[in-house]
Amino acid sequence: MKIYDKRQCLLGEGLLWHPELNQLFWFDILAKKLLSQKNNKTYEWTFNEMPSASGWIDKTKLLIAFESNLSIFDISNSQLKKIITLEEDNITTRSNDGRTDPWGGFWIGTMGKKAEKNAGKIYRFYKGNIQVLYNNITVSNSICFSPNKLFAYYTDTFTNKIMKQKLDNNGWPKSNPEIFVDLSKKHINPDGSIVDSEGCLWNAEWGSSKCTRYDHQGNVLEEKKLPVSQITCPALGGENLQTLYLTSASTELKKDELNAGCVFYEKIKIKGQKENRIILD
Repeated sequence: MKIYDKRQCLLGEGLLWHPELNQLFWFDILAKKLLSQKNNKTYEWTFNEMPSASGWIDKTKLLIAFESNLSIFDISNSQLKKIITLEEDNITTRSNDGRTDPWGGFWIGTMGKKAEKNAGKIYRFYKGNIQVLYNNITVSNSICFSPNKLFAYYTDTFTNKIMKQKLDNNGWPKSNPEIFVDLSKKHINPDGSIVDSEGCLWNAEWGSSKCTRYDHQGNVLEEKKLPVSQITCPALGGENLQTLYLTSASTELKKDELNAGCVFYEKIKIKGQKENRIILD
């Protein structure tokens, strides 16, 4: 894979291909930054809290998950407006992985700032309200949705298992989640995920220098190798949604990696899903 953006994040995360702007956004969580690039021009915004994930509202506004709230950010004038709190009274946690569902709701996970065991949760923000979906999460990740609107996926990276959750007609979980991929025997840490237009899941594997594509039954279809180990989040964007982008991290490295923290890309034959729009009410 080639380097898309040479800026080296401490903890690159939260890739979002904005389908109306045709522009890639991502975060450096630990540096408290939102980054972007379009037509070889780079953009960068710095906040007072750590941001981690976002969804698009329109051509100028993003919904961003911070340590203690969800806020609307206007990229045209850098105005920030808090709309709802998120574990505001818990100073030990922050937001982590999140994505917009097909109904316009926003699923967002939290975790301990030092990855404290069971300190986090996964929520759904929908029509102005926020509700807990899962408790006792250590490191929330892999939140994504099938194109037929039947399933959500998520992981607690600490468990090494990606879960598959049936959804009702309004996008709420029904029945108990099932194990989709069990990586515990391989000691692989599942990080961020997306689902492509064929319903197959791409998972960034923290510490493994690769991103793996799984079929509907959780079988490995292919692997994309990267020159850095700490791969964090994939996105499919670009022309016809056929460019695979991946963020990475440079923190906690066990060896010297020249391009750790950069964003990587590769053009592929498989088409992605258009990211869903956030519906606020």
